[in-house]
Amino acid sequence: MEQDSAAEDSVNNDSMDEDENKLSIKEEPDSQDEKENITANLSQASSCDYSMSQFSKTEPAFDDVKVDSNIKEEMDEQDSDEDIPLRSSFHNKSRLASRLSTAKRKMNDSDEDDDDDVPLSARKKMKTEKKKKKKQIMSDMEDEEDYIPKKKKQKKNVFSDDEEEDYKPIKKEKKKIESEEEDYNDLKKKKTAAKKVKKEPKSTVKSEKSEDSSPKKGRKKKEEDQPEVWKWWEEEKKDDGTKWHFLEHKGPVFAPPYECLPSNVKFFYDGEEIKLSESAEEIAGFYAKMLDHDYTSKETFNNNFFKDWRKSMTEKERSKITDLKKCNFKQMHAYFMDIAEKNRSRSKEEKQALKEKNEELMKEYGFCKIDGHNEKIGNFKIEPPGLFRGRGEHPKMGKLKRRLEAEDIIINCSKDSVYPKPPEGHKWKEVRHDPTVTWLASWTENVQNQVKYIMLNPSSKLKGEKDMMKYETARRLHSCIDKIRKEYREDWKSKEMRVRQRAVALYFIDKLALRAGNEKDEDQADTVGCCSLRFEHIELHEKKDDKEYVVVFDFLGKDSIRYYNEVPVEKRVFKNLQLFMENKQAGDDLFDRLNTAIMNKHLNELMEGLTAKVFRTYNASWTLQQQLDLLTNEDDTVAEKILSYNRANRAVAILCNHQRAVPKGHQKSMEKLKEKIEAKKENIRDAERQVKDAKREANNGSVKEKMVYDKKKKMLERLKDQLAKLEIQETDRDENKTIALGTSKLNYLDPRISVAWCKKYDVPIEKIYNKTQRDKFRWAIDMAGPDYRF
Repeated sequence: MEQDSAAEDSVNNDSMDEDENKLSIKEEPDSQDEKENITANLSQASSCDYSMSQFSKTEPAFDDVKVDSNIKEEMDEQDSDEDIPLRSSFHNKSRLASRLSTAKRKMNDSDEDDDDDVPLSARKKMKTEKKKKKKQIMSDMEDEEDYIPKKKKQKKNVFSDDEEEDYKPIKKEKKKIESEEEDYNDLKKKKTAAKKVKKEPKSTVKSEKSEDSSPKKGRKKKEEDQPEVWKWWEEEKKDDGTKWHFLEHKGPVFAPPYECLPSNVKFFYDGEEIKLSESAEEIAGFYAKMLDHDYTSKETFNNNFFKDWRKSMTEKERSKITDLKKCNFKQMHAYFMDIAEKNRSRSKEEKQALKEKNEELMKEYGFCKIDGHNEKIGNFKIEPPGLFRGRGEHPKMGKLKRRLEAEDIIINCSKDSVYPKPPEGHKWKEVRHDPTVTWLASWTENVQNQVKYIMLNPSSKLKGEKDMMKYETARRLHSCIDKIRKEYREDWKSKEMRVRQRAVALYFIDKLALRAGNEKDEDQADTVGCCSLRFEHIELHEKKDDKEYVVVFDFLGKDSIRYYNEVPVEKRVFKNLQLFMENKQAGDDLFDRLNTAIMNKHLNELMEGLTAKVFRTYNASWTLQQQLDLLTNEDDTVAEKILSYNRANRAVAILCNHQRAVPKGHQKSMEKLKEKIEAKKENIRDAERQVKDAKREANNGSVKEKMVYDKKKKMLERLKDQLAKLEIQETDRDENKTIALGTSKLNYLDPRISVAWCKKYDVPIEKIYNKTQRDKFRWAIDMAGPDYRF
């Protein structure tokens, strides 16, 4: 194989040398500086992140080749053999002999010689001679108007069958070189458009052939890689509650079975080695993996783990292992850390093999057939067993998430579909045929007794329809928001306490985008929303920091994220809150006559489909629209416009309390960014000195020195643009270090606002949404124009 590869490289190199000799016959730059400038222009990539150079790093530069003085004489003798540069000399002779057989073939071949083989000075003479020659022979060829395709027939007759067999493998190399030649010619045409010489018919045929060779293969491969695009948003929507008519899938993929630890990895209790049973060893391994995590230092986590672990032990193990503090998991922990390190340092071949394995699994289980279309499934793998972590101080942290089997799973598919097969020796809990739901499989997890689902990917029709309906409902709210606000303001003065409480709570949901909140059991995390606020969650200040009637909110919201906000409110709201807090103490509900169900029922009476979440979606999208209008400057660069977009997104994230901890690598990444900025500033200072010197030399009037000055000046401008982008990036990162922009962007912001903004201000959509997000919002990208308004 190495010899074949070496031979192939040799053929490529020889052919490339020959082609470069032909391709380089053009007007050469006057100076070395001009050559460098042209090379820089050819290889200069766009400043955008997603742009690519037209040449690979390994591709050799196009060296200027001096034209041999005898080249025209040699080409006349060879009769344009450049059309078949890879064929053997025997083939060339055979082809030449066949060409000389008739006067007609002589005419065709001479007419079809490629002008690229001839210096510019000789092309005009040759063109004149060809015209004269045509006039003499044209009368004999009046019946053969389309004589270009005939050349292809000649090629077939030039060689015997055996010779054609020998030629076929090399043909690929020829096509590759022709493709490279064409790429270079495209660049050459752009730079010499004014001096472009019209090609003869043969050149056209060759170009078409070249386009149909290697580029077509690339296009075909890309077409195969492109997933099916189902433009469901262009179809007529049905409101009968049916989500699908046909649904077929392969079911979920279960976690692999447990593999016992090697015999040299031991567990110790109170200094004594103990051989654990398989189930006890597996659960002990879950804890051993987390030894270096903060969770194992928490009493609740340890107590819950030890309680569940003892349930999996044998009677003998339970009688011995009675205290978690006496357990030694260090060898097990070291073993798992070693495996993790080996996984991180996999070779390229191992990573590729694993990638191919996952791709095969995805092809088999990652797609379903729904109403004649292939749709991607979101989470087709069942979560493996482990220890529950939860967010914040969850009371159930450390409890065992048991291994799921087919007997726990409910399958949903069509009656007339091929049912998914359970693992051997197992059977499904149930097989349903419910077209009114969108899930493919479901089960109830054992820690919080919540129902989990296997759903379609966010890019699917069912998910997309749900998203679009959500944002359309929020847009409908815009038409009646003024009426709703007027009504709840009047209710602040109601004689009924329940009405007043509902009106004040709705004011907070509207103004602060608070979640409604649900009642929690004792074994759930103590998180609250608007309707479940308690006495201790707010403080009232008639005056605070030069502001009147200030309410201070301090509570744990969703995912145990703290919500702290100091909000000036209207006087009537403040007085009502004082009334609600009378004769109450810590632990008492602030809105004791209200719950989420009552609130949502009232909202639905105000507008069909209206919930607290619709208010949240409406206020988030409306804020984004207003902020983009306020912050975007049409004359800004793309980088500055993206900064404006992120600042608008940041305002929404703050409104929705989408906070995050400062990323671990933030400080380090900021330091590296500062180093880049300082290096760029030094480059600019150096470039400014060079420009100053070049300008002084250019005043002498030399064309060459003026070109050098222009080149240096452009280089300085590029460096300044790059510095501006880095400084914008630094500002953007620092402003958003504690704000999670992605949550609101994916869940609360109408994507059509962002799409319209991109189209209006010529910002690439790739700068706002990544590939996965673009797939999710394909409907919005297709639907929204630059004039779309929320």
